[in-house]
Amino acid sequence: MAKQKTKFVCQECGYESAKWMGKCPGCQSWNTMVEEMNAKEKQRSRSYVTSGDTIHKAQPITSVKGEREPRVSTTMTELDRVLGGGIVPGSLVLVGGDPGIGKSTLLLQLSAKLANTNERVLYISGEESVKQTKLRADRLELSSDQLFVLAETDVSLIERAIDEVQPSLVVIDSIQTVYQEEITSAPGSVAQVRECTAAFMRVAKTRGIAVFIVGHVTKQGSIAGPKLLEHMVDSVLYFEGERHHTYRILRAVKNRFGSTNEMGIFEMKELGLEEVLNPSEIFLEERSQGAAGSVVVAPWRGQGLS
Repeated sequence: MAKQKTKFVCQECGYESAKWMGKCPGCQSWNTMVEEMNAKEKQRSRSYVTSGDTIHKAQPITSVKGEREPRVSTTMTELDRVLGGGIVPGSLVLVGGDPGIGKSTLLLQLSAKLANTNERVLYISGEESVKQTKLRADRLELSSDQLFVLAETDVSLIERAIDEVQPSLVVIDSIQTVYQEEITSAPGSVAQVRECTAAFMRVAKTRGIAVFIVGHVTKQGSIAGPKLLEHMVDSVLYFEGERHHTYRILRAVKNRFGSTNEMGIFEMKELGLEEVLNPSEIFLEERSQGAAGSVVVAPWRGQGLS
């Protein structure tokens, strides 16, 4: 019986090596190389042959018909603006943020609003049971017959549920909890995060379903998992703010379907997140009136003021 090959993967940057090393050559971190078993190699067809044995040939760009991507409104003005005008069917969106900042609340509200417009939505939680998700929805006063919930972490079973429900939107909360049986490493490892994201990308592109995946942020401020994760998805949104304050900022650091210069402002209240349509009024309400020599400035974090 042939011995299954192993490799060593850095848990910080995803660097792969055939042997263990104390210091990762990629990110220069110590003791981050973890042994992982290679998944069984699958027979792959040529990249230019699709499922229907259709061979795509190169063509002049002038002969390609330019079409605007169809979009589905989230009915949340702030979120629509950050996404570039709404959700693009078949897109894969990564939502990152600190634990407890409100990512699950935002996406559950998004799911319920879309479901109320007769769009089927499948909300998959790997961190909460179905009853816990129901309790959170009741607290936020969210309900719809078109909103389906599932507590599952096995990617193959998740794909089966997607085929059964046939949703327009799928939410995976979170990518660090799901796994593939073919990968022997634990959920949340570099290999699992990478392969599971690739699986959801195939679901989005082949079925034309918009997929939102939640990713937690590390102490260094980056999304947990390999940096490759952000390159695989179509859009990367960061949900930021202080947990003990009410205001939250949603901004895009990558968006293949729109600009990254927009941001959305939300306020956390008893019934969930509410849009702040006029943030200038809130940010300036504590400013002293009539103070001589005062000026309003919007500095960017990391730039010093002299």
